[in-house]
Formats: sequence, C-alpha cells, structure tokens
Amino acid sequence: MLMLGFLVGLTGALAPGPTLVATINASLKGGWSAGPRVTLGHAAVELFMVILIIAGLSVVIGEYSWVIAGIGGIALLVFGGMTVWEARSARIDLTKEPAEIAQPFLAGVITSISNPYFWIWWFTVGSALLIGAYTGGIILAIAFILGHWAADLGWFTLVSVSVHRGRFIFSESTYRWILGICGISLILFGVYYLSGALFSS
Repeated sequence: MLMLGFLVGLTGALAPGPTLVATINASLKGGWSAGPRVTLGHAAVELFMVILIIAGLSVVIGEYSWVIAGIGGIALLVFGGMTVWEARSARIDLTKEPAEIAQPFLAGVITSISNPYFWIWWFTVGSALLIGAYTGGIILAIAFILGHWAADLGWFTLVSVSVHRGRFIFSESTYRWILGICGISLILFGVYYLSGALFSS
C-alpha cells in the first residue's frame, strides 16, 4: 500500500497542473523551500478529504467491497490511459511569471480546492483505493496516505530545487518516460483491482 500510494501520488504530482505552477511561482520568490510548503497546503486539503472518506466507510464496506474494487480498477485504467497519452507531449515550464499568491502554504490550499481534477480524482481513484486499503486495517490506510504524500513532497521539492538552481534536473525526454511508466503502472494496478472485483463478486 505504501508503494501503491507512492506510485499513484507520483502520477498526480507529475501531471502539469495548478499546484505544480504554484510551486514554480512560489519558488521564484521563496527559494527551494517553497516546494515543501506548497505540499503542506496541498496535504492539508487531502487530509480533509481522507477524513470525509473514512467517516463514510460504514456505508460501503462489507458486501459492497467488490463494487469499490471495480470502481477503483476502472478509474485507474482511465487515469492511467490519460497519463500515458499526456506523457507523449508533457513538459515542465520553469519560466513562469511569479503569481500573486506569494504564501506557498496558501497557494497549495487554493490550487488544490480550485482544481476540478483534484475532486474528480479523490471521488474516484482516491476514495476507492483508500477504502480498499482501509478494509485491510487502519495501518494499510495510513501507509497509502503516507506513500501518496511522500510522492508529492519528493516531486514538488525537486521542482522547487530546480527552479532555485535555474535548471530542471530531468531532461524533457526523461520526464516523459517517468510519467509514461507511472501511467502504465496505474493501468496494471487497475487490471489487478478489476480482477479482484470479478473474482470476489
């Protein structure tokens, strides 16, 4: 679950989006430490989502666990396919103009709650995987979340260090390969979850 959380989290973090742009913008003003602070704001919103999901588990755990696995598997296939497709032309632009939101933590919060992709992800892939982990015990659920946050922290810190140094550490082709591998990993996990749902139904 720790590895699953890391891979899934890395896929979301790698995808160009508002939180990535906020990290670049904040790093232009605040240096390399902006990445961890943006991640902290992002994680605060995700912690709220985790509490909401776990609070409603009593409705779906039990005889409907195979449905959850099925939904999670389909969502993983969709997001994995989208990631592989986007990896063909994805790029990181480190030349953004500084944003008006100078406080990195606040930037992490605002860019998370204002991003439709964030909500779609948590109400499909995120909720299904978290519930699936929680059915195996609270330790597995915590491992999934810690892996997810480790991916966010690692990637956004890497980006902020790159901005601080004025050069992205990975080449564009390497970045696309990593994103593509993450997408394929999501597809494989999706097949695993779907097979589990089919055999347990």
